[in-house]
Amino acid sequence: MATDVPFPLAGKRVWVAGHRGMVGAALVRRLAAEDCEVLTVDRATLDLRRRAETEAWVADARPDAVILAAARVGGIAANDAYPGEFLHDNLAIQTNVIEAARLSGVAKLLFLGSSCIYPKLAPQPMAEEALLTGPLEPTNEWYAIAKIAGLKLAQAYRRQYGCDFISAMPTNLYGPGDNFDLEASHVLPALIRKAYEAKVERRPELVVWGTGAPKREFLHVDDCADALVHLLKTYSADLHINVGSGQEVSIAELAELVTRVTGYEGKIVYDAAKPDGTPRKLLDTSRLRALGWAPRIDLATGITETCGWFAEFRGIRER
Repeated sequence: MATDVPFPLAGKRVWVAGHRGMVGAALVRRLAAEDCEVLTVDRATLDLRRRAETEAWVADARPDAVILAAARVGGIAANDAYPGEFLHDNLAIQTNVIEAARLSGVAKLLFLGSSCIYPKLAPQPMAEEALLTGPLEPTNEWYAIAKIAGLKLAQAYRRQYGCDFISAMPTNLYGPGDNFDLEASHVLPALIRKAYEAKVERRPELVVWGTGAPKREFLHVDDCADALVHLLKTYSADLHINVGSGQEVSIAELAELVTRVTGYEGKIVYDAAKPDGTPRKLLDTSRLRALGWAPRIDLATGITETCGWFAEFRGIRER
């Protein structure tokens, strides 16, 4: 299929699957600027793990396009504690939605993956071709395997059925609506919560998992949503596309930035007994940039905004 076929959203019915999640909510905000009808359905009404229910809902709703942002997500601790649920639930959700979209003749589908699909020791920055070239990071392999299966299913449906299904692989995302549960969150929201609570409770130390040496790339969720809408409208090909900022920061540098933004003045302590995860995880986003898209929100600005959102949402006030 050609990569230069436009898919205008004007007049289209676009289903955001997973609209209550951080990415899904950002997509709903971004699509408000398009002349399209946004479709959503909550979990109480439709359990995407149930195939028959999912197929019936899609057949009735008749979306023209689907952005598949629904997933079971979490950090290292959650992946380690619930491997069966992470693998089963994500396989079920994405398989049911993708098959329902095919059966109902959905014109375009965008599957949302994750940068954890790449090998633990993949060359940096990680190009799309690095997929399946080496072992995965053990701390999140269950989620990664599910996401690899999802993007491969989208590819298989393109090849066998001619469906215009594409995939995007975002880097670490953050922003309003993130998960700040310390048992299930990723590193940045966990740091924000820890720093705020340490400041409010006047703790002398802020404990950070690992050595602080690993490097990570972060992208504001509103930038991600903008990139996904851009891909939905402009991209149509077999290969998944990386979505990221193209910049990386060490966990130690990230912790220092978060403490500056939150105003925490205590000592940062690193718990080296906790896992570091992948040493580096920087995406090669040259293909996305070549398609005419670039991020707009720098990390310091994005963290400041997210910290403000968290403080307001949690009702935390300085003492």
